[in-house]
Amino acid sequence: MSSAPTLLIAGCGDVGSRLASQLHATGWQVYGLRRSVAALPADITPVAADLNDPACPEQWPQDPLDYLVYAAAATEHDEAGYRRAYFDGLANTLSWLKARGQSPRRVIFVSSSGVYAQDGGVWVDEQSPAEAQSYSGRIMLDAERLALDSGFPATIVRLTGIYGPGREWLLKQVRMGYRVVSEPPLYANRLHADDCAGLLAFLLQADADGKALDDLYIGVDDAPAPLHEVVGWLRDYMGVTEWAEESTVRRSGSKRCSNARARALGWAPRYPSYREGYAAVLAGA
Repeated sequence: MSSAPTLLIAGCGDVGSRLASQLHATGWQVYGLRRSVAALPADITPVAADLNDPACPEQWPQDPLDYLVYAAAATEHDEAGYRRAYFDGLANTLSWLKARGQSPRRVIFVSSSGVYAQDGGVWVDEQSPAEAQSYSGRIMLDAERLALDSGFPATIVRLTGIYGPGREWLLKQVRMGYRVVSEPPLYANRLHADDCAGLLAFLLQADADGKALDDLYIGVDDAPAPLHEVVGWLRDYMGVTEWAEESTVRRSGSKRCSNARARALGWAPRYPSYREGYAAVLAGA
């Protein structure tokens, strides 16, 4: 593209702000839409708005938008809250684009690997059936379909378990002696928050450079791992010696997600496994 691409990130929270900073550093013009714009990085153009208010925000950009990333996160963790955050908010955002006569080159909807119900440690990729059993997964699938049927070119990015600074639940649990079963192994998939943003930035730049994007990518590191292995490594790394008296039952599925499609396009995670990622978190990087 001859001039710097223009991007609006709707729901510009942790991952969105990391994405905004990465692309702004390479010359993109980035708008960040969120309720509290004081939390945005200083170099991002703020758009103060409530995604659940059908009225188009007063600060909505007048200029053409090349790209839209919808990266909202639910703040109310019930069925109604999920629907407001992921489906209703996206519907409003798409209507604002159309009301302003804007036709982005691509819409990226940030979804979740929670749409997959596979278990037993099986491998999952973009061609695996997504048959969500939870309300959160079903709402995500509804929102994905809304994006794909929007009339704009669209790509879905299903992120796996995001961790990083400020997302340290597992570290706190391990310090408290977190004990998980090892048989059968409970596979977990994760991606450092910087790599979540990095994958989105990579896809946007690839599209801007004229590369053909698929309509779906899974965001995950190179090494899905059994949870007991991750806990054991963290215990050793942090010098934790005490164990909790009972094992914690972890009821979510056990599957291994593949990043082969994103890698085939040329992307590579900065933190290829939990080892590099958690070492960076613990070092304060």
